[in-house]
Amino acid sequence: MKEDGQDGRGRQERADAVDREMAARLLPEAVVRALGRWWETNAAAYADGTPGAHTVRYTPGRWAQITPWPKALAPTSAGGDAAVSRAEVASAVTNALRREAFKEALIATYVWGKGKRGTPGGSGPATLHKILAFDGLDTALATAVNALREHGAPQAYAALQGQIPGLGPAFFTKFLYFASHALPPARGPRPLILDRVLSRRLRQLAAAVGRESGHDVDGSIAAWVWSDGNWSPHRYRIYLSFMHAAAGQLAASDSWPSGAAPDLLECALFTTTWETPG
Repeated sequence: MKEDGQDGRGRQERADAVDREMAARLLPEAVVRALGRWWETNAAAYADGTPGAHTVRYTPGRWAQITPWPKALAPTSAGGDAAVSRAEVASAVTNALRREAFKEALIATYVWGKGKRGTPGGSGPATLHKILAFDGLDTALATAVNALREHGAPQAYAALQGQIPGLGPAFFTKFLYFASHALPPARGPRPLILDRVLSRRLRQLAAAVGRESGHDVDGSIAAWVWSDGNWSPHRYRIYLSFMHAAAGQLAASDSWPSGAAPDLLECALFTTTWETPG
C-alpha cells in the first residue's frame, strides 16, 4: 500500500524514485555538520547515546480531569510545573503495559508529547479527555501493541491509523515508540516518533534530493509525501528505514557517538535546522 488517497501512477513512481535516492544518499554533509554541532552541545546530557534524559515540562493541574493518572507523573493536585523525561515515560509505559493498562500508558505518552504547549484546535487535556471517552480505545491500543509485537512497527501504525477519533499519528507514534521499550517488535526497526516537525525535516531533505536528481524539480512530490500529517503506513515504513540507516551513517562518523540509538537522531532532528543550496 502506497500513499493513500492520491491519484496518478506517475506521481507515485516519482515519489518512489525520490525515496530510493534518499536511501542511497542518506544525510548530506550540511546536515551531518549541523547534527555534529547539536551533539557537541548535548553530549553531556545524552552521554549514554540515547535521548532518555530528554525532559519535557508540563503543568499537572491542567490535566485534573484525566484518569487513570500515571503514578510516574506529578499529582494533578500539585501546583506549578513539573518535568518528566523520556526514560521516565518509558518506565511508566512498560509498567502500565505489563498490567494491560492501555489508557494509562497512552496518558503518559500524551502528556509528555504535549508538555506545556497548546494549539488553536484545543489539543491538550480537552482532546485527550475525548480520546479516552472512545469506547473502542482499549481494544484499538491492544490491537496495535499486538501488531507491534508480532509483526512490526509499520503494521502497528496501520492498526492505529484512523481508528481512534482525535488521536493522529503525531501522538500515536509516541505511544508506539514508548510501547516498544516494553515490547520490542518481532521484526524490523523499532518505532520512532513522526510528527509535523520531523516530517518537515524529511521534506527538506527530499526536496533537495528531488531537485538534484531531477525526479522532483519543483518540490511538489516532497510536499505531497512529507505532508504535515496523515502519513500512510507506507510513508511510515520509509521514514523508519531512512532514520535507522541515517543513524548508522552518523554513528560511523567522527561527529556522532558510535552505537547511538536511532531515537537520538529523531530527538536531534526535532531541534536542528540547516541551510540547503538552491
